[in-house]
Amino acid sequence: MNTYPEKVSIKQWAESDRPREKLLLKGKHSLSDAELIAILMGSGNTELSAVDLAKTILNSVDNNLIGLSKLSVQDLMKFKGIGQAKAIGIVAALELGKRRRSSEIIERKRINGSRDVYEYFHGLLSDSSYEEFWILLLNRANKIIKHINISQGGLTGTIADPKKIFKMALDDHASSVILCHNHPSGNLKPSDADNKLTKKLKHAGEFLDLPILDHIIIGDEQYYSYADEGQL
Repeated sequence: MNTYPEKVSIKQWAESDRPREKLLLKGKHSLSDAELIAILMGSGNTELSAVDLAKTILNSVDNNLIGLSKLSVQDLMKFKGIGQAKAIGIVAALELGKRRRSSEIIERKRINGSRDVYEYFHGLLSDSSYEEFWILLLNRANKIIKHINISQGGLTGTIADPKKIFKMALDDHASSVILCHNHPSGNLKPSDADNKLTKKLKHAGEFLDLPILDHIIIGDEQYYSYADEGQL
């Protein structure tokens, strides 16, 4: 027996309630997350409209867009009515959203504080299932030279080689360095290993006249700054 409620096609909705028409009439901000995803999908399945299917997908990640961004194409294809093309469209749209955040910082170019570093790296690290260690190289005006991935580890840790970090910084004529890594668990508390590495790199930077300005730990929509906490 079919336990789903009778499907009501979006075409049967009032025109002002249909996602595409609603966007045109009321603007993009008037749409819910499910309605925006429904536009990306274009259609639902035999039991659910595109909006209801979108709600089902969102419910599977506790209605959290960060959780949604962690789903792979294969994960999305497990939902009835989501083929490869639809799944790729959703993944691509979410990736664009992440890159937009980084692009805003790149456009400004100057790093003025820990929040700028967080926004810059958020798109790269927020939905990673593995711990990754990156550095941000700055010139004397605190403008970005480049970012570099130093290492990728497992679920609980990664290794950052001080010699590699400072070699890359010196090769690019950086004036200062900012460290950044993620905690996939979402727990922002620095580990003993994090503290020892930060202290080691700080002292090495002072010796080389290449200061470490901050070390940022990124979780889900949150971050920890060694500099802000007076630990650097």
